[in-house]
Amino acid sequence: MQEKATSSRMQRFLKGVEWLGNLLPHPAILFVWMSVILLVLSAIMSMMGVSVADPRPEGAKGRSEDGMIYVVNLLNGDGLAKIVENLVSNFTGFVPLGTVLVALLGVGIAERSGMISAALRGLVMNAPPKMVTFVIVFAGIMSNTASELGYVVLIPLAAMIFYSLGRHPLAGLAAAFAGVSGGYSANLLLGTVDPLLSGISQEAARIIDPDYVVGAEANWYFMAASTFLVSGVGYFVTEKIVEPSLGKYNPDDADDPSVLDSKVERLTALEKKGLVWSGVSMLIFCLLLAWTVVPADGILRHPETGLVAGSPFLHGIVVFIFVFFAIPGIVYGKIAGTIKSNDDVVDAMSTAMSSLSMYIVLVFFAAQFTAFFNWSNIGSVMAVSGANFLNDIGLTGPLLLVGFILICAFVNLMLGSASAQWAITAPIFVPMLMLTGYAPEMIQAAYRIGDSSTNIITPMMSYFGLIMAVAIRYKKDTGVGTLMSLMIPYSLLFLVGWTVLFCIWVFALGLPVGPGTATYYTP
Repeated sequence: MQEKATSSRMQRFLKGVEWLGNLLPHPAILFVWMSVILLVLSAIMSMMGVSVADPRPEGAKGRSEDGMIYVVNLLNGDGLAKIVENLVSNFTGFVPLGTVLVALLGVGIAERSGMISAALRGLVMNAPPKMVTFVIVFAGIMSNTASELGYVVLIPLAAMIFYSLGRHPLAGLAAAFAGVSGGYSANLLLGTVDPLLSGISQEAARIIDPDYVVGAEANWYFMAASTFLVSGVGYFVTEKIVEPSLGKYNPDDADDPSVLDSKVERLTALEKKGLVWSGVSMLIFCLLLAWTVVPADGILRHPETGLVAGSPFLHGIVVFIFVFFAIPGIVYGKIAGTIKSNDDVVDAMSTAMSSLSMYIVLVFFAAQFTAFFNWSNIGSVMAVSGANFLNDIGLTGPLLLVGFILICAFVNLMLGSASAQWAITAPIFVPMLMLTGYAPEMIQAAYRIGDSSTNIITPMMSYFGLIMAVAIRYKKDTGVGTLMSLMIPYSLLFLVGWTVLFCIWVFALGLPVGPGTATYYTP
């Protein structure tokens, strides 16, 4: 009876989340409405004379002579002229746009050639039976370098592997889903999500510091360590909570009995050979790159200080992401026969670009909103007022960042797009938390925890329908509540475990979240 009541409450909660999420328009339209509201607010607040004291020191770039920050009216003649003149440059100059496009060109080659898919299949299928669960979650996390590949390839594959081992296929599906979506931000490698988020963080940070730079590598250390945490927690939840709750699988429950006859395809000899030589090419590239950075006189170190911090290597990290995936992808494709000519390479990059059509539309409107937010000074006024309030009530340190993580986790339930959510929240929270003394890189790492942890329990997640379709094939009476009940333990333990790791990493050990990044911000 208690179990049924709990299930009913969960169903009502999930339906409420879905209802609230459906009230929101498409993220692109959401940015349009927010931009309109922002313009109207700029006019009203400017006429009311809203202002705050500028916390930046005298002589700082952008500081007014009287030391005040005033809201600027963007609906007067000067404001409208600025909007019209800069509409295109706002879009083309939006930092995340170019960096994501360049990174995805390389990832697109590796994905289209079949290298990433083969690597994931080989990793999962060659795992010892006792390690299958851990490897599936780990492979799900690593698949995020190739956007939707984990959803399309790994999740159905994991269900098939669990069934072939005599285990419940939905447990395999849940483990893979937890890694792909719940571990979205963790990875040992830099992928397309890193330049995407860092570009938005940089635009937000420049509301306070016009010259601030946030690199794609900003969270690399912490997210690499998080890969093992999420893999371990995912293994524990699958083995100790989810699979025992499912019980023994009954093949009669399958909606499509043919799915039980599906065979897990082993790697062919050509695929294995392609993976070996693509790995060799990847190793050679890494060694050459290390030769330019590791020695004290490395040519890609900072020309004046000789340090890696602020060096051409870090400033050009997106180029190296492109090459890191492109060359091995071409090598694999040539050997496996999936790339036969230069035209195939171009087609792979073209296909990767076509998959970004919706992202480009979203970026156009997000770029305008970010620019208007900056020009109007509303972001600065909110940041200073919010920071003053936090300082007045003494809310600083771990408690402040934990609260921020929980806010991001909640917002993610209704706005599933990581880029859209960060583009909306970063201009508010990054400047505000900077003024309380925290660096944008560290703030971004905290955001990624909240954003990832609740991906697997929101119906607003773009691939939710695909996951449901796979689950129903194995268990015909699977509903939204069924899938969510499987994923809630992952979400809660990811959120708790990841937050604890963050607090220990940043506040107890004082470790940087990425190479050359600061934990605290000093104007």
